[in-house]
Amino acid sequence: MTPKTQNIESSQQSSNASVSESPSLIEPHLPNTLKDSSSSLSEATIMMVDDEGTTLEVMQAFLEDAGYQRFVLVENSSEAMDKLEKLRPDILLLDLMMPEVTGFEILQQVRAHAHLSHLPIIILTSSSDAETKLKALDCGATDFLAKPVDPSELILRVRNTLAAKAYQNQLAYYDGLTKLPNRNLFLDRLTWFLERAERHQEYLAMLHISLPHFKNINATFGPQIGDQVIMQIADRIQTCIRGSDVLGQGFGQEKDFTCVFRVSGDEFSVVCPNITHPENAVKVGARIIQIMQQPFNAQGTQVSLPPSIGIASYPNDATDVMSLIQCAVGASAQANAQTGYRFYSSEMNTKGQQRLQLEAELRQAIESDQLVLHYQPQVDIRSNQIKGVEALVRWQKADGSFVFPDQFIPLAEETGLILPLGEWVLKEACSQWARWQEQGVTIQISVNLSLKQFHANNLVQMVTDTLAIYRMDAQYLMLELTESLVMEHPEQALETLNQLITLGVKLSIDDFGTGYSSLSYLKQLPLHELKIDRSFLEGMTEDLENRALISAMIYLGHEFNLIVVAEGVEEKEQLEMLLGLECDEYQGYFFSRPIPADDLTAMLINIPVGINT
Repeated sequence: MTPKTQNIESSQQSSNASVSESPSLIEPHLPNTLKDSSSSLSEATIMMVDDEGTTLEVMQAFLEDAGYQRFVLVENSSEAMDKLEKLRPDILLLDLMMPEVTGFEILQQVRAHAHLSHLPIIILTSSSDAETKLKALDCGATDFLAKPVDPSELILRVRNTLAAKAYQNQLAYYDGLTKLPNRNLFLDRLTWFLERAERHQEYLAMLHISLPHFKNINATFGPQIGDQVIMQIADRIQTCIRGSDVLGQGFGQEKDFTCVFRVSGDEFSVVCPNITHPENAVKVGARIIQIMQQPFNAQGTQVSLPPSIGIASYPNDATDVMSLIQCAVGASAQANAQTGYRFYSSEMNTKGQQRLQLEAELRQAIESDQLVLHYQPQVDIRSNQIKGVEALVRWQKADGSFVFPDQFIPLAEETGLILPLGEWVLKEACSQWARWQEQGVTIQISVNLSLKQFHANNLVQMVTDTLAIYRMDAQYLMLELTESLVMEHPEQALETLNQLITLGVKLSIDDFGTGYSSLSYLKQLPLHELKIDRSFLEGMTEDLENRALISAMIYLGHEFNLIVVAEGVEEKEQLEMLLGLECDEYQGYFFSRPIPADDLTAMLINIPVGINT
């Protein structure tokens, strides 16, 4: 099998038979709608059902030589319909004579299936009986191949059948004017996405975009000019749709995939599967409204076409296709008077508007210095000396009110604002270190890194430049990372960590015990510190199991020559137990809550400060 070949799923009768797995075994590629390019044809998913494993392997080898890459091999015919419904192949090669379920039975079930009825099926048969072929044709067979299969004939039949399917798909599933998927494909994909959302307990949002004033364009300028404006509208909607908005995590990069559909003459739909919060769809709606504010060119005349956008979500508003569409269309009608967007749910509408407002305010806060850093001391358990401080960002709005980190940090992560926010935190922390240095206080400062920061191409250069700007000795900067952040791409993470270590900075694993570290890999990381998550300290004075876990983590950290820090210490009893377990340092409200730099300065001057080495 060539390296590029994807054996999407191989079902065998024998329990000892090997099963080839890929990410598509868990999640199939999206419902395929092949276009007429040769590259698209070679990416077709070919499903073969035959109780003879050797025949399957031989046919796959022939088709691989012709450039095909995606295969579903089914040896147990009783599983065929389940695989067809789940994986939606582009073509089916089907043997007729099989035990348990015959090819005739599968053929009849496919033709009676709402979503599979148009699937091209090439029958594989060693029978030359005309009656058998006529029966297969009556049941809906597309073509025949004689067994044993001739490779040239196999490749020709598959190529011609897929080419015909591509042409039919283009007519049946794509709008001739905008080349966007049409209502037929919209219903098919929305059904698929809803099934996936239900299976994985995910959110899904749908936007229905109507153009209430478009009829005036047709009436004034004629249908030809109206078509030109529709094409401009389709282009604009596509340009403001981002993959991160509509796909989220868990979806592959599908070349021909789009979540934008033209569902009628002056109506479009956008599907946003697997989003974190339904109200996130408001970002898509807001961008569409913004880009549609620019006038359109109607043969030299500038015309305005404000859209009305209705947003509905699964499972909050509806749990089936037609109900979800009705909710989104109804919300669009309500938005008509406002020429804006509106959620079907009034509560969700309020949340969406609040979220969009909070994003705009956070962006402004980063640009206008509304953010401040508070610092929480990190203290030696035995000597009670302050060994370092952790910089924690706080947002104080113009009216003096504070926005809690658990409200704006996740929002910053989702919107990408975490990158400028994280850069501001690093620079402000290093700037404060320089100010303390001028006052005669030398202290280690810990700064948290987010996932997006860590994987940004400019992280190492940004740290290098910041240290140089504030003339900060790198050994006094501790960068904190979570377990999951490091373990997501361990090889890439190790390379980045080694580059940071070369600068002289120190590295800490934060919230230890809550992620999924591989201990065999953890020992390879160039770390200096391990922080035990505060959740383990809750109830440790009564819970023997929690105490045993903390003891094991402290032992593990010391075996790796790491300084072990307990977070969230709030009681004297907790501190005494940590001392008995030989934990090195702690931080928490028992010593001090995070406080402004000016308040901490007095504490640093009056309490002995020791530096971790």
